[in-house]
Amino acid sequence: MAEFSKRSEVTIETMGRVHNPSGQGVAAFSAKKRTDAKPTNGGPPLPHTHQGKPIDEHATGKIEEGSSRRNITRKKTDPASTGRYDSRNKKQGGAGKGKWDDPMDGSDHVASSEPLDENDPLYVAEEDADPSSYILSSGKVADELRHSGAGPSAYDASNDKAVYGPMLTLTEFKIRVSDAVREYFDSSDADEVVRCIDEMKCRDYHPEVVKRAISLGLDAEPRERELVSRLLACLHPNPLTDEEMEMGFEVLLDSIDDLVIDIPDAKAMAGSFLARAVVDEVLAPAFLSNRNNTHPGDCVVEKAVSLLSREHCTARLEKVWGPGDGRPVSELKEIMDQLLKEYLLSRELDEAASCVRELKASHFHHELVKRGVKIAMEEDGRDHASKSSSLDAMAALFKFLVNNSICSEYQVSKGVSRLRKILADLKLDVPAAPKMLDEFEEMARDGGFLHVSVTAGGKA
Repeated sequence: MAEFSKRSEVTIETMGRVHNPSGQGVAAFSAKKRTDAKPTNGGPPLPHTHQGKPIDEHATGKIEEGSSRRNITRKKTDPASTGRYDSRNKKQGGAGKGKWDDPMDGSDHVASSEPLDENDPLYVAEEDADPSSYILSSGKVADELRHSGAGPSAYDASNDKAVYGPMLTLTEFKIRVSDAVREYFDSSDADEVVRCIDEMKCRDYHPEVVKRAISLGLDAEPRERELVSRLLACLHPNPLTDEEMEMGFEVLLDSIDDLVIDIPDAKAMAGSFLARAVVDEVLAPAFLSNRNNTHPGDCVVEKAVSLLSREHCTARLEKVWGPGDGRPVSELKEIMDQLLKEYLLSRELDEAASCVRELKASHFHHELVKRGVKIAMEEDGRDHASKSSSLDAMAALFKFLVNNSICSEYQVSKGVSRLRKILADLKLDVPAAPKMLDEFEEMARDGGFLHVSVTAGGKA
C-alpha cells in the first residue's frame, strides 16, 4: 500500500514504462514526436502514421501533454479556416430542405422611381399618374370599366380609395346575402335586406340574390317560402332590374339538378316560385315562353305554366304555399272551418291530420278544438236526444291527432276551457250545448286525450 502511494503520476511519457517496465517493444511516442519523425535514410518526410496507419488531419488530438481536454475540429465551420462562423451551413431542421435563400414573393422588389412614358401603349393616365388614388376589385368587368373612361363605381372609406367594379368578391357577396336572408326569416323586415344589398355596391352580382334567396327557401318551411316570394316583390324593380331578375331565375333553373340531390321536391317548388313571380309581376310571362323555347321539356317551366293555366290562378297562387305561410289569424280561422266541415263530410282521419300539419300552427290548436266542437254541436241541431254522430266524429279526430303527436293534450284542454267561457252565447243557438259539451268531455277522458277536469271558470 505504501509503495502504491509513492508511484509517480501516470503521463503520456511514463505510460509505456508503467505498462512495460522492461522497456521492450514499441516505445510510447507523443503526438509531437510522431509529427517530427523523419526518415533515417535522408529521403522525404514520412506521412503522419501511427503503428503503420495514416493519421487523419481532422483526428482528435491532445492540446498539451498530460491534459485530458481534446481539440475537436469541425468541418465547414472551423473559424480558423473561414475567419468567421457562418450559420447558413447549419441545417436547421428538415435536413435543410424546402428553404428559400432569396425571397420570391416580390417583397424585395423596389419600385422604379423613373417616370413612365406617356407615349407607352400600355400607359393609362388614371392609373399611372397617381397609382395610389384608387383600388381595383378582381374581375374583368373592373378593367373594362376603367379603360372605357367610366368613373369609379364606389368609394372605400376605410382605405381612402375609389373602387372600380364590385366592392366584394363573389364568394363574399354570397355569404353576406345568405346571412341577410336568414336574418330576414326571423325579422320579416324586407327593407333591411334592400338596404344591405344597396350598401354592398355589387350590382354585377345581383342575379345571385334571386338564386340564394330561393335556395334557402326551398330548404325551409312554407312560412319562409312565402317570405321569399314577398322579398322578390320588394326587390323589384329596385335594386334588382328586370334583366337581373331574369338572370337570377336562369341561374336557378340551370342549377336545379344539384338542388334536387338535397331537396327532392325542388323542381315542383321552383315551379311554384316561377308562377308566383309572374303573378307578382316580378317576371314577365314571356320569360316562360322564351325558356321553354331554349330548354324544351323543362319540367319546372311546365309546372309554372300549369299553375298559371288554372281557373282563378291569381287568387290561388297568392296562397300557393298553403295555410302555414304566416297569414293573419282571421284567414287561419277560415281555413280551420273549411277543414273541419270537410272532415265531417268525408270522415277521413288521415286527410284531416295532413291538413292540420300543413297549418304549421301548433300553438293555435286550441282554436281548432274550440271551433271543431262548436261546428259539431251546430251540425247535430238544436234538439239533443241521443248520441251525436258529429260530436263522436270530432272526438275521434282529436283522439287521432293526440295519439299521433300532432296536437297536445294541453291544447285540447285549453280549447274546451275556452268553449265553456262562451257557453252562454252558444246556448242561444244550440240549447243543448251544455249537455253536449259534458258529453264531449266524457268521451275525451275515456279516449285518453283529456286527463284534466275543466270547470266552468277555466281552471283545472
